[in-house]
Amino acid sequence: MQIDRRLISHFDWTLFLLVLAMVGVGITTIYSANYNLATGHAGVLPMRQFTWLGLGLIAMFVAISFDYHYIDRLAYPFYGLMLFLLILVIIVGHSGGGSQRWINLGFFRLQPSEPAKLAIVLVMAKYFQSDEPAKGYYLRDLVVPFAMVAPLIFLTLIQPDLGTAIILGIVFMSMVLMGGLRLRSFSYLVAAGIAFMPIAWQFLKTYQRNRILTFLDPDRDPLGAGYHVIQSQIAIGSGKLFGKGWLHGTQNRLNFLPEQHTDFIFAVFSEEWGFAGCVLLLLLFVIMIGYCLRVVQRAKDRFGALLVFGMLSIIFWHVTINVSMVTGVMPVVGVPLPMVSYGGSALASMMFAVGVIINVSMRRYVF
Repeated sequence: MQIDRRLISHFDWTLFLLVLAMVGVGITTIYSANYNLATGHAGVLPMRQFTWLGLGLIAMFVAISFDYHYIDRLAYPFYGLMLFLLILVIIVGHSGGGSQRWINLGFFRLQPSEPAKLAIVLVMAKYFQSDEPAKGYYLRDLVVPFAMVAPLIFLTLIQPDLGTAIILGIVFMSMVLMGGLRLRSFSYLVAAGIAFMPIAWQFLKTYQRNRILTFLDPDRDPLGAGYHVIQSQIAIGSGKLFGKGWLHGTQNRLNFLPEQHTDFIFAVFSEEWGFAGCVLLLLLFVIMIGYCLRVVQRAKDRFGALLVFGMLSIIFWHVTINVSMVTGVMPVVGVPLPMVSYGGSALASMMFAVGVIINVSMRRYVF
């Protein structure tokens, strides 16, 4: 498959450069989060993330290289592959941090729940690509989509990976709303979700319940379940207006911050660059989100618009939940900051998602 030469002039450099800027912020912050003053080194993680950037660029250009309408043929096979890999994780998966989420492939570990987010977008875009009914979709029309998505969410939840399971569910709902679900049907769905919460509570593990209770009262266990959020808020506040400077974050240096290079990397960045730095970083995400919404609006067909909206929803909900989690606005559920947090599978999946958005953006000029 080759790129039509006419498309090169329409390559979306704006979106491409925005992604590179965010990944650059991520790698420098990962370096700082792992920097050891005694040795003067930051270990292997920054270089690994740089390697994953290279693989992510390959994934991005693969996503750009063919007409996005071919995705219609690939959606169900890709979904089947993700379902198989998630089942394989349960059987032979690699454990770490109390969860069994990875498949060890020798030269790297794959986390299938990350590309599973892409699978949801692909199959939902395929399912909803035909024109929506005049009165919108009813709940009964969601039986097939729900039957496809539920196994992915369940297999992720039992790893356990509550954060990713939540993202999968929210992305699914975003796609359903974009597809044309009736507002009355959506209100019924929300009411059913609220009614189900007491039942869902019984299936949560003890540490997950403690996180929610700590969110409601952060001081109930300051040295236990509340420790992460309290230390994160201290780090963010200590950055003040312009921060303490790169490699000079004391909360990070003294190892008070948990998961510095993954879930709580925004706290590391905040301490070093302060309020001004946070505004600039979040502004990059706002510009990207606004720009991608414009791509949705200008897409030449419904399938392209659904693809872009779905990929954008993955990025949007990751940013919203991670920043809210780190600042104490939401319970800690283990959601990384896209393109910034350390994680190979997550970075490659995000860059593939951006590649699909660029694909749709480029081909809006082709008739």
